[in-house]
Amino acid sequence: MSRRVIATTLSALLALVLLAGCEAPKTVEAVWPTATAERTVPQPAGTLKWPLTGLPAPSAEAVSIRVASVKIENSPAARPQTGLDKADVVYEVIAEGGITRFHALFQSQVPPVVGPVRSCRPPDLFLIQQYHSILAHVGGPQSVRTILASDKTKYNDMDQFFNPASYSRSKDRAAPHNMYLDITKLRGFAVSKRGYAATETVMGFDFAPASQTATPTVKLVTVPMSGMDTVTWRYDTALRTYARSINGKAHKDAVSGKQLTARNLVVIWAKITPWPGDKHNVVDIKLAGTGKAAVFIGGQRVDGTWTAGTDAPPRFVAADGSTIKLDPGNTWIQVISTTQAISSK
Repeated sequence: MSRRVIATTLSALLALVLLAGCEAPKTVEAVWPTATAERTVPQPAGTLKWPLTGLPAPSAEAVSIRVASVKIENSPAARPQTGLDKADVVYEVIAEGGITRFHALFQSQVPPVVGPVRSCRPPDLFLIQQYHSILAHVGGPQSVRTILASDKTKYNDMDQFFNPASYSRSKDRAAPHNMYLDITKLRGFAVSKRGYAATETVMGFDFAPASQTATPTVKLVTVPMSGMDTVTWRYDTALRTYARSINGKAHKDAVSGKQLTARNLVVIWAKITPWPGDKHNVVDIKLAGTGKAAVFIGGQRVDGTWTAGTDAPPRFVAADGSTIKLDPGNTWIQVISTTQAISSK
């Protein structure tokens, strides 16, 4: 046997001896925690939306900014108005004698100037509670102003009589149709001078994008507000908005020169009665409770009801009990008497 073979054999025998003197390796098991529930991954927050338009908002702080309610005149001498095109929601209601007036709600947009601003009316008592807003106006019936002053927690009043720095008169029009408002100043003074909250949580409307494929079935809506004013809204299929006219003439904004439009048009029927003790035909309009409603979205008409308390905007419900969801965008609400009728075609 050669020396190389002997060496190889001895090496193999030595390896066997060494292995025999060692223990077999133990099985190694990984230590994992016992699962008691399926692991979940936090979902990213959804896009913030403005509560009154359903459109994307820049921040949580933005959506809590105080809504400003502005009482805007609608007599012929007041037209064209300034800033109504930037309001999230506009109510049109009877003031007295067949003249209508607007209650415009601003949150997501702040135009430099709004007006002409005029006096408050009884329906404002409901609306500023429902939208938790501060109210901008120039005086009003003493009985209404007394109520506004009676409870600072319910009514955050910013009457021009006591907050003149937020308002100014234009030289382009005769008084009293020339009072205009700076909303930014109004909000600042509401906090610093009156002690009102800078932010509020506002209950929004229910929103869902309207169908863009459904064929419009209603293109013209006529709302006789009074013997003096008839409002018409014509649906534009391309823009998916309703364009406003009053007494046959396009109703335009004074600054842009463009016709006023609404993404959503809502007509609500409410009880309208004389305001107790008033000698100027001022009316009370009950905007809490329930009543008939017609909602126009995307060229479609949905009939149903409106329901509202004193702490949130109205909800709209269809005849089948489902919630009527508005198309994201601005909304105009026409308030008429339970005895009046509208037409749509």
